[in-house]
Amino acid sequence: MKDGSKGFSNQLKTALKLLLTGLALYLVFRKIDTGQLWQITKTIQWIWLIPAVLLFVASKVFTAFRLNLYFKNIGLQISENQNWRLYLIGMFYNLFLPGGIGGDGYKVYLLNKHFKTPVKKLIQSALLDRLGGLVAIVFLLFGLFLIVDIQLDFLESQLWNGLMIAGLLLTIPAFWLAQKFFFLDFLPSFWPANGWSFAGQIAQLICAWFILKSLGITENILAYQLVFLLSSIVAVLPLTIGGVGARELVFVYAHAYAGIEETVAVAFSLLFFLISAAVSLVGSFIKVDLSKKS
Repeated sequence: MKDGSKGFSNQLKTALKLLLTGLALYLVFRKIDTGQLWQITKTIQWIWLIPAVLLFVASKVFTAFRLNLYFKNIGLQISENQNWRLYLIGMFYNLFLPGGIGGDGYKVYLLNKHFKTPVKKLIQSALLDRLGGLVAIVFLLFGLFLIVDIQLDFLESQLWNGLMIAGLLLTIPAFWLAQKFFFLDFLPSFWPANGWSFAGQIAQLICAWFILKSLGITENILAYQLVFLLSSIVAVLPLTIGGVGARELVFVYAHAYAGIEETVAVAFSLLFFLISAAVSLVGSFIKVDLSKKS
């Protein structure tokens, strides 16, 4: 009975995500000129998407390194190759099997099964991995809000600038304190793990630059990247399939304030999703043997 109830719950989650994804995409395409979007797709300079894909893969390799540091903190020793394969499989589960246990749940299950590592510790490592990425995004957002001219009066005040500077100064110390009180086992890897977090996020920003270049965008690059980071936070929320629709909605509603072209921004967001989906799909062909030592 419990299995049936769980299966129904997963199906319901998937149905709701599909519904929200469809609704979000409907709102996006209702707001933009689809004819213009089609014209933009015909002028894409595809050569620039090659380094974009490579930078996206690099960003995921860096964050996989971060996760393996957390595994080592709890006495779980797997090779970087095994960890990378597991990471790719997790990406596939997250994007293509959204109603199931998800990528993090799959990794927790598999590692607990093979190594008997306590589930609580594995969940903590997965949660901290997500938080580490979020902290890097928030830190970079504080910096970009100081640089990018956003057309909102309250964002041009001295108070706002002071809050952004305070955010830059306090984000990392606050995260350190959070780890000390709630994730003490992982504190020894605080600095290298955060280094990989920033490396991963900066790689994604460079990836975004190459995507913009493929669309012929040479102005307001930092504004596009600021909105891209905002959309990354929204996309993490488990509301739509792979963040599709939610990410595009951020671009649509932010374009007037950030000085970006909304149809181009949606084209950028869809290209980023296609790159993410293509890399995640690789995880469906990957197998990992955790019984091997390396």
